[in-house]
Amino acid sequence: MSAITKYFQLDELHTNYKTEILAGFTTFISMAYILFVNPSVLGAAGMDKGAVFTATALASAIGCILMGVLARYPIATAPALGINAFFAYSVVIGMKVPWQTALAGVFVASVIFLLITIFKLREMIIDAIPSDLKFAISSGIGLFIAFLGLNDGGLIVANKSTVVGLGSLSVGTTWLTIFGLIITAILMVRKVPGAIFVGMVLTSLLGIATGLIDLPSSLIASAPSLKPTFGVALMHVGDINTIQLAVVVLTFLLVTFFDTAGTLVGLAQQAGFMKDNKMPRVGKALMSDSTAMLAGSVLGTSPVGAYVESSAGIAVGGRSGITAVTTGVLFILGLFFSPLLTVVTTQVTAPALIIVGVLMAQSLKNINWTSLEIAIPSFLIVLGMPLTYSISDGIALGFIMYPITMIAAKRGKEVHPLMYVLFFVFIGFMWILNAQA
Repeated sequence: MSAITKYFQLDELHTNYKTEILAGFTTFISMAYILFVNPSVLGAAGMDKGAVFTATALASAIGCILMGVLARYPIATAPALGINAFFAYSVVIGMKVPWQTALAGVFVASVIFLLITIFKLREMIIDAIPSDLKFAISSGIGLFIAFLGLNDGGLIVANKSTVVGLGSLSVGTTWLTIFGLIITAILMVRKVPGAIFVGMVLTSLLGIATGLIDLPSSLIASAPSLKPTFGVALMHVGDINTIQLAVVVLTFLLVTFFDTAGTLVGLAQQAGFMKDNKMPRVGKALMSDSTAMLAGSVLGTSPVGAYVESSAGIAVGGRSGITAVTTGVLFILGLFFSPLLTVVTTQVTAPALIIVGVLMAQSLKNINWTSLEIAIPSFLIVLGMPLTYSISDGIALGFIMYPITMIAAKRGKEVHPLMYVLFFVFIGFMWILNAQA
């Protein structure tokens, strides 16, 4: 045990095994909802929910354990909300790309992410895109997944006269969503550990009690088979052969990269790991994350990223990699609760999507709204994502406008050359989409 204590620097971090294990359990409870939300989201794209459940648990476990052992951080990983919605609703449903090809796109993006990490190119990419646009991307994704939640829960529906409108309040399932949203909001405001997960449990119980949701046949079962999704990404890499799909891969890469980098830095600041405004062992942290993303694509799930819910474990004293390893082990144990998927309906997951959207939208405060050359492209990104029902379209609108407004403000020299390259890439992307429409 002394060797483990020394490796994880428990004495230097002023922590112990009891605290670390408790922190790992707290983190798991805070993010366990992804085991049920991810299959629901990717299931909309036609993927087998059981296989996605297993892939989600295994990819999360791999990422958490790698983060704990290799990077020695109390940071957990799992398939990221937002980018999974982009995968399902924008790429598969919107662009009519087969989910098998979309999964291959995740694989290609993860390989590029891994190479970027190995060759230490991440700093160049981080520096190229202005922080305001990074915050806009995060906020826009928040609005997008919140809109998905409102729609899935029946609160916002299509309307011929006004495009969208308020859903019918005479439908019982809509009220189930409303209850879930209210109770989850109260739990979040009261800072109850695992508030989102607890909210889902209470909403499911109400649904069962009112007959809106059927009881599962059992609570525990063997893990669902990975056969429908395992290795599919590798078999369809050759399908990534158009500019449209190249932009999809680029979006997977950019969103995952900046979301992960931002989350890692934020959590490192909370835990007091930052030194001279730099995060020690950030390369190993990104290596752990990119490896988990690669494994996840092969197993059959959308991109894996660091989870802000790790802050719950850090808040109760988690400081070492043992916290993340504990969370990873709990994800493996979670494999045996797949029968609960039947009670986690869209009305149960909708409040979770809305609340997570609120949390992501907090980045809006970091955008420089007083400089129009920054505010306009940022606004187009934020508003463009939910209104076009596409994360990549929202990014394209902002990235096309950014060099234009900066040149108009006589600040063109401040624009990184890579942003001019992306300007032409997204112009081509828009032209291709218009030609195919």
